Amino acid sequence: MASNRHLCRIIALQSLYEYDFRISLDMEDLKTDMDEILARNLAVYADSLEEDDFVVDLVKGTLKNQEKLDALIVPAAPEWPIDQIAKVDKEILRLATYELMIKRDVPPKVAINEAVELAKSFGGDNSSKFINGVLGTIYRSSEIYEPEEDKKFQAEKQAMAPKPAKSAEPDKPTDAEQSASQRTVQSDDNTGRDSGSEAEPESEPKPKSSA
Repeated sequence: MASNRHLCRIIALQSLYEYDFRISLDMEDLKTDMDEILARNLAVYADSLEEDDFVVDLVKGTLKNQEKLDALIVPAAPEWPIDQIAKVDKEILRLATYELMIKRDVPPKVAINEAVELAKSFGGDNSSKFINGVLGTIYRSSEIYEPEEDKKFQAEKQAMAPKPAKSAEPDKPTDAEQSASQRTVQSDDNTGRDSGSEAEPESEPKPKSSA
């Protein structure tokens, strides 16, 4: 069921993104009907989808409450006006905020985790961190915030985070290797002393005395 719900959220996100994209084009002859978009996207996944109603509720609920959702998102992302947020990130935030603050049929950590996974799959390189930060701020600023549950959630995230690999320590030399190394050093020292010693000057030939 969980994986099917994740698919439902993907379809909802695709539908919301397409609708927002078409609206932004502002073309009179371009048909922008959410019912048509939803019906087409649901038909694509008809064989593997079991909860059409859940998708429809996510999409219709997000659109119906868009002003309320944006009012929650804006103060949580003060450096990013709503119109400047990437369309995919914006729709993920709206969808997740609807689940987190209005629909509220799943635990907060589930709504946030699902949004982060959507961001990893469809957003940019930094989308998942951005989405996680904004939703975390919205949640902690709300009346439904439970500090103890949040602590457990953060602890679980840290435990699941990949740990940096430790650099391998060089292997210690064996006794034989140490002995060979010492012999090499001693040999080098002897060679240095031999090559560094000054040769005695040859004595000049003495002139023969005349008889």
